[in-house]
Amino acid sequence: MSSKDWIEKDYYAALGVDKSASSDDIKKSYRKLARESHPDHNPGDTGAEERFKTVSEAYAVLGDEKKRREYDEMRSLFGSGAFRRGARGAGQPGGAPFDVSDLFGGGGGGGGDTRFGGGGFTDLFSTIFSGGGAARPRGSARGRDVEAEVALDFSDAVRGVTLPLTLRAPGVCDTCHGNGAKPGTQPVACPVCHGAGVTTRNQGSFSFSEPCRNCQGVGTVVEEKCPECHGTGGVTKTRTLNVRFPAGVADGQRIRLAGRGEPGERGGPAGDLFVHVKVRPDDLFGRTGDDLTLNVPITYAEAVLGTDLRVPTLDGTVTLRVPPGTPAGRVLRARGKGVVRKDGRAGDLLVTLDVVVPATVSDEARAALETFAAQTPPAAREHLDARVRRFG
Repeated sequence: MSSKDWIEKDYYAALGVDKSASSDDIKKSYRKLARESHPDHNPGDTGAEERFKTVSEAYAVLGDEKKRREYDEMRSLFGSGAFRRGARGAGQPGGAPFDVSDLFGGGGGGGGDTRFGGGGFTDLFSTIFSGGGAARPRGSARGRDVEAEVALDFSDAVRGVTLPLTLRAPGVCDTCHGNGAKPGTQPVACPVCHGAGVTTRNQGSFSFSEPCRNCQGVGTVVEEKCPECHGTGGVTKTRTLNVRFPAGVADGQRIRLAGRGEPGERGGPAGDLFVHVKVRPDDLFGRTGDDLTLNVPITYAEAVLGTDLRVPTLDGTVTLRVPPGTPAGRVLRARGKGVVRKDGRAGDLLVTLDVVVPATVSDEARAALETFAAQTPPAAREHLDARVRRFG
């Protein structure tokens, strides 16, 4: 995207969010719109393809806190009229008109610089008002970050697991090894900037340094392009990575694999791969932080008389003592039988007791219960009975 895009395009509107939207809201909106307009889901729909490009471009700026801050500052400054078409240079009677497009080396033509040569909004204006400082060359562009989603079984998430992850995404060209040049050749120094990556020009009393348009700020040009990647250094291909998910990884957690994202253009550094974890629920266990949870039914007699319960854990069994007179809902704790923490310590297994009342009983059981009821004190309901008596 060019620098003029930052002034002319409303990325917040493209993602359907307010300027005050949080990072999470921006991410949610992007992922929703990207799924809806992805070319794979809309084959042959050029409109959907354009929408996908638009939301991707918007998220590339608003999804990065630093770029978003610079974008907001730039639109605020230019929107306030600080630079207007036809404004005269300070101290230049009858000076040449100053056009915003002059900042970007375009004047309406194509080929504007990208992201101010990598220096951002602050560097651009420090260059303008410094009396002619040199802009930094952009260098080879860093690759974009890549996101993937993986579903893990509950036990694998608790114990940790290494799984192969297959991605179809841009990767380094195997023919030119990322430099974009035809095998047997190498990129050469740019004849315009002589390898510096920047050029300098004068505009009235201002001296502007900007990324070289001939090499896009890289400092080198490819004279004979690679036949496989056509000079870009990257191709779309399928690759498989072995991803290690640490013990105790939680549902919704994001794992970052540095340098495993999209390769940079012409040998630039690769982006990162972010793996979003979804944990499938288990049919027995639940999880609260580092503790595992388990519901165990017991009979009324077991609750009254007490019993020893043998319950499962993720890697075996454990026996818990239910003391006599245990009420429904009591939680028993099996220490160290939960999720192992990073420091080697483990959470606990929390067992919640559920007293089961049978729907039907035999005549013998009923008689026994009636005898039991006659010999045990009634439940303490005096405070409730007092309120009932008020209503007659």
